[in-house]
Amino acid sequence: MFQGTHHTSILWMGGDHGPGTRASRKSLIEEGGSPPPPGRGPRQAAEAETEEEVRGGGEVQRGACDTGGQGTMAQALGEELALPSELQDDSSSLGSDSELSGPSPYRQADRYGFIGGNSAEPGPGHPPADLIRQREMKWVEMTSHWEKTMSRQYKKVKIQCRKGIPSALRARCWPLLCGARLCQKNNPGTYQELAGAPGDPQWMETIGRDLHRQFPLHEMFVSPQGHGQQGLLQVLKAYTLYRPEQGYCQAQGPVAAVLLMHLPPEEAFWCLVQICEVYLPGYYGPHMEAVQLDAEVFMALLRRLLPRVHKHLLQAGVGPLLYLPEWFLCLFTRSLPFPTVLRIWDAFLSEGAKVLFRVGLTLMRLALGTVEQRTACPGLLETLGALRAIPTTQLQEEAFMSQVHSVALSERDLQREIRIQLAQLPKSSPGPAPLPQARLPGAQAIFESQQLAGVRGSTKPEIPRIVVQPPEEPRPPRRKPQTRGKTFHGLLTRARGPPIEGPSRSHRGSASFLDTRF
Repeated sequence: MFQGTHHTSILWMGGDHGPGTRASRKSLIEEGGSPPPPGRGPRQAAEAETEEEVRGGGEVQRGACDTGGQGTMAQALGEELALPSELQDDSSSLGSDSELSGPSPYRQADRYGFIGGNSAEPGPGHPPADLIRQREMKWVEMTSHWEKTMSRQYKKVKIQCRKGIPSALRARCWPLLCGARLCQKNNPGTYQELAGAPGDPQWMETIGRDLHRQFPLHEMFVSPQGHGQQGLLQVLKAYTLYRPEQGYCQAQGPVAAVLLMHLPPEEAFWCLVQICEVYLPGYYGPHMEAVQLDAEVFMALLRRLLPRVHKHLLQAGVGPLLYLPEWFLCLFTRSLPFPTVLRIWDAFLSEGAKVLFRVGLTLMRLALGTVEQRTACPGLLETLGALRAIPTTQLQEEAFMSQVHSVALSERDLQREIRIQLAQLPKSSPGPAPLPQARLPGAQAIFESQQLAGVRGSTKPEIPRIVVQPPEEPRPPRRKPQTRGKTFHGLLTRARGPPIEGPSRSHRGSASFLDTRF
């Protein structure tokens, strides 16, 4: 499944980031267009068309966008989002503020930038504004002294990541957590050189066919000439030049797109490098050897933590490679609501691949955890449909992430299961062997490895100045007075008198004991 054509091996199951509204359907009918089928909004229609294109291997014909016809915009978004001719412009992007302020309901973007999305207001359980400001102040303080924070207070960083990084600070925190900030600092001008170089024609053609499929209803990526798709093209091309032996994998598209929603292209590129090489090494190469290993690990964890679900999957013939690549390779960007995806990324960049396994186990429990759910899914298609049809109310970020973090799976448990499954892999399997030791378990391990690499790679290591205070002159030891055979009265008299030279007198002083004043 993963050999030979790794750039077209992912079949998107689609995500629901912005279903069409009744008002948009009504406006389309009034304009003479045909409404989408019931229960399918513009996002579902666009992704259904995309899925057919991926399966058939066909190319999307990008017509010229002019003022008199339905050009690339209509083909990328479907006929439902075709604009009237007087509203189209050759050099403009539909994602601009001036064009999104029109009266049509489907042209309104939610707080994440999805046109016609349903995330205009925070969902239930969302923290109040005062609490968000407090968390922002904590993150500003932690990131202002990042080395000190990671060295001494990483537990605090992990707790705050589990609570969710404030949206205003993800652009500041994500590069620090994954180590991309230091990579960019150590490689100045590398991205500009890669972005300006001509790309491999083979990869450029494949990347160009996939650009319009990455979040087609997000305001950054609706126009082929917009900054979103052009920035995505540059980032993916730069990675193929940076790692020509790995090339391009189709699942890198949505990952890079989410990074570009929050970061400038150069920082997004280095974050993508860290995800592909440090968090998930062996995922995006031509053989995807680490994906196959993690699929076996996931089934073993299912057998231990959810034995009834594991038995049902075996009986229905549902192997892990039918659903796990889309989850793990795309980091759940195509499977879950976008607010929940961002919370998963916060925890993933902090704690590593362990979070992906926890999220997958939680989805399995929500979809097939009860007897009624398993009874309603007797076969393969029904089971896969149940994994894709989890109610959105159960995927709200606060409640869902609390369940994710409660899964009884530690990093030690995961590493032990990886070693067991690695030993059981057939030696004759094609491709290179997985290297799970190349994967670092989260931000703390990445920080420590970068600090160690900086010490080893420094040409002129800074020698710390050690100031040694001279020791004080030793004082002579205090002599214990010889009191054997001497009275207390004699000691007091001798202590008050002048220093005695020569041998001590053996006779007692003239003053009596009662006359001595203390």
